[in-house]
Amino acid sequence: MTITFITGANKGLGYETARRLVAQGHTVLLGARDEKAGTAAAGELGARFVAIDVTDDASVAAAAADVERHEGAIDVLINNAGVHGPAGDPSALTGADVLGVLDVNVAGVVRTTTAFLPLLRRSADPVIVNVSSAMGSLEATHDPARPESHYLAPVYTASKAALTMLTTQYAKALTDIRINAADPGYTATDLNGNSGPQTVTEGTDAVVGLATEGPGHGSGRFVDRDGEITWP
Repeated sequence: MTITFITGANKGLGYETARRLVAQGHTVLLGARDEKAGTAAAGELGARFVAIDVTDDASVAAAAADVERHEGAIDVLINNAGVHGPAGDPSALTGADVLGVLDVNVAGVVRTTTAFLPLLRRSADPVIVNVSSAMGSLEATHDPARPESHYLAPVYTASKAALTMLTTQYAKALTDIRINAADPGYTATDLNGNSGPQTVTEGTDAVVGLATEGPGHGSGRFVDRDGEITWP
């Protein structure tokens, strides 16, 4: 049975990803900062709650140790936890604004990946899925036909550009693990005030697809619900 750990999974895309993977027979470890919300979500889905704050080294280490004790290994790591940060005119942005978003969306992925690599390497087919966004794509944010070009989110977009590039670097270096980035698309979640035209099910198509595609697929890809995309 495939064992999958998902960060930020008590709501939104993470919750829906957990729901769909449980339905497909995965043993899902539902990671979240909020113990009450995480425990409730795990109970609703038939998953196991694991406390994790991706901005805290000790919390991430404790989460990995918890999984080590209970499951002993994982097959799939889904780095889903993310924050939006300030939107609109960047004139008043502060360094703290930027660092706060990068700490979750980029450094949080690094912390979690590093801590869980030993557990992934016990799998016959280890997989990492990083939930990125076309909001970090130069092409998408300059194309008037794309919704990404009509919204100002300076720190979020920068963080997702960094995460997609980070994914390609990990894929080059860690050739024993399949590592890819997913673009959910403009999906209605708390992150955007539920303004996106896609449902959370549509928004998790790429994530679930990468988590379940099986051996023999490529690493270092950027994928949306319609397939592999470029990232100029």
